[in-house]
Amino acid sequence: MSSIINVSNRLPITLGKGIKKSSGGLISALDSIKQDYTLQWVGWTGGATPDDESKRAEITRRIREQFDFHPIFLNRREVSDYYNGFANASLWPLLHYMSTYSRYEKGWFETYRKVNEYFAKVVLTLATPEDLVWVHDYHLMLLPELLRRENPKLNIGFFLHTPFPSYELFRCHPDREALLKGVLGADLIGFHTYGYLRHFRSTALRVLGLESEVNCIAHDNQKTHVGVYPIGIDSDKFTQTLHSMEYQKYLMDYRETYRDRKVILGVERLDYTKGIPRRLDAIEQFLARSKRREDVVFILVAVPSRGEVREYRELLELVEGKVGRINGKYATVKNIPIHFMYRALSFSELCALYSLADVAMVTPLIDGMNLVAKEYIACQRDKEGVLILSEFAGAAQELFNAHIVNPYDIEQVSRSIEEALSMPPEEKRERSQPMRERVLQQDSRFWAESFILELAHKTNDQEEIVETRQAARETLRPFHKAKHIALFLDYDGTLCELKKKPEDAYPNGEIKTIFTLLAECNDIDVFIISGRQRRDMQLWFARFGFTLIAEHGYYYRRPQDDDWLCLDEKADLSWKEHIRQIFQHYTQSTPGSAVEEKTSSLVWHYRNADPEFGTWKANELMGELMELASNLPVEIHHGKKIVEVGSSQINKGQALEFFLQHNSYDAILCAGDDETDESMFRLDRPEIVSLKIGSGNTHAQYTLPHPAAFRKYLKSILQHKLQNS
Repeated sequence: MSSIINVSNRLPITLGKGIKKSSGGLISALDSIKQDYTLQWVGWTGGATPDDESKRAEITRRIREQFDFHPIFLNRREVSDYYNGFANASLWPLLHYMSTYSRYEKGWFETYRKVNEYFAKVVLTLATPEDLVWVHDYHLMLLPELLRRENPKLNIGFFLHTPFPSYELFRCHPDREALLKGVLGADLIGFHTYGYLRHFRSTALRVLGLESEVNCIAHDNQKTHVGVYPIGIDSDKFTQTLHSMEYQKYLMDYRETYRDRKVILGVERLDYTKGIPRRLDAIEQFLARSKRREDVVFILVAVPSRGEVREYRELLELVEGKVGRINGKYATVKNIPIHFMYRALSFSELCALYSLADVAMVTPLIDGMNLVAKEYIACQRDKEGVLILSEFAGAAQELFNAHIVNPYDIEQVSRSIEEALSMPPEEKRERSQPMRERVLQQDSRFWAESFILELAHKTNDQEEIVETRQAARETLRPFHKAKHIALFLDYDGTLCELKKKPEDAYPNGEIKTIFTLLAECNDIDVFIISGRQRRDMQLWFARFGFTLIAEHGYYYRRPQDDDWLCLDEKADLSWKEHIRQIFQHYTQSTPGSAVEEKTSSLVWHYRNADPEFGTWKANELMGELMELASNLPVEIHHGKKIVEVGSSQINKGQALEFFLQHNSYDAILCAGDDETDESMFRLDRPEIVSLKIGSGNTHAQYTLPHPAAFRKYLKSILQHKLQNS
């Protein structure tokens, strides 16, 4: 049976004299799938643990024996920098649009990376290729990439339980690239809402330059799928509790205490994202104008959270001050309007309050999901209460029958209290019942099963593996038998991944090794055929002794030549001035774009423009150019972040034909990645094998998914030749 290795910041246990298993939606959700998978859990024990290895070993033994959990231990410095510092003082506020609360220290990130490496080490000792690894939340954003790097065959899922902010916010973080690349190591990334997914795709595009489809981001020789999986509550636990004697006792006591009064309930962790001070302002406005002060009571439950953080201590002081002032102003002999509790409640007590409340106010400034809203709906079994819900909570995407409010609009929230109290019973019922059905059906079990089912079907790069094997199997044979081989190779996007800065594509590492080996093979002639200008090609490739073909075939230089030669000096280039003026106009109206002038072509680059705006302007430019094309001797190419206009008398296919007229080869490979390479692919010669690198329509005989697969393909040719030389 395959395993799910669930990886979260904390293990669901409490360490004390004994080891007690915690309860919660995540653990109940995962318990529900134990019939199909063996569940293993990796996480931090919570708090600082002793450095003594023997004590840690004893704690590990006890945890393993009782629960088959795999603990991570942190010392005080690691807890401070990784958890309190980077995760909660730096990432948490930024993910929740609270950039003014976000703090940063470089040392925090180094510890965060180190702790993520602790997690990776444990997971890698447990995981087999058949297992599913499910990583949770912002504490472990580097972990998917760390696992992928060490074991590319792992099937890795990542779920973000918080919001993901817009690009403008996330780009503020100094470690934005490392965090994004870390998460993109996963096969599947889950979010609560489509809005968070959309923000993630936008950020990947604008920070990393990664274009994507609605549900998939292709990058670094893999595909990462993205999806929306709204988390639910543990519905079974709520159903059982609502039938318990303890719950009934609490409910009877509360009904007696608050007899003849309308109860408005708020429950949340004490956190600045929850909007408690603004809610108190709305309550104060309601009390100022309402005639119902005697028969309305607000119960606000704030669960203590991160009391060691200064911002949270200041928030508590602010809330307590507001509550005291409002109560002092509006309390009567018969009623104190706000009952504030700064403590955690037992589950039965909480369910009783949910059931009792006529109105629930769930008005966070931002929230990933907010399960309080769903918990309240689940407990409204015997009557229909009214849910006042912030439009900025993820739950608002599902509970659209709630009374949706903007928490920043104090007047609107204040009015919504009166409207909720005055709502007719029939309207309450019509609003409440559909929401309760959804909450109970699409619970935490449904959420976990949906994610796991999707992850189980996402095997890393299966399509690419099939394509690579097919191409390798069918196209290598001619080169194994051939005595004299020619390779016509495009460079950018074919041999080398496209770079945001063209100069970053310099042949280093694996490419340099391949070029060096090719240069040693006397029976292989290499032609680098590129759109780059002569200067770059001379500087980058001349030392390898290859024939260089620049500007898509306009210039060429053989190893024995002293200078560059022109392939067609009669080509008509009179159109360039007219096209230059058009390009300059688009450059002026598109920040980040630029014009590159070559001898035989003009290129409009928009790689540094805003991606969406640049694409829009490029399409507009293409429309204008196409109207001119019939009157000018030009070819127009819309490539990857470029629009290029070149002479119709010059192309790579003609260059290839020119060299084949002067040389005889048993097997010829031509490889490229875009429209400018199609003129080679269209040549009908039996000795040619054509390869398109990447996706899209093509005349090439075969395709490979990315440059890494093509480099592997070239190594196969080289390996055979070197073995038989």
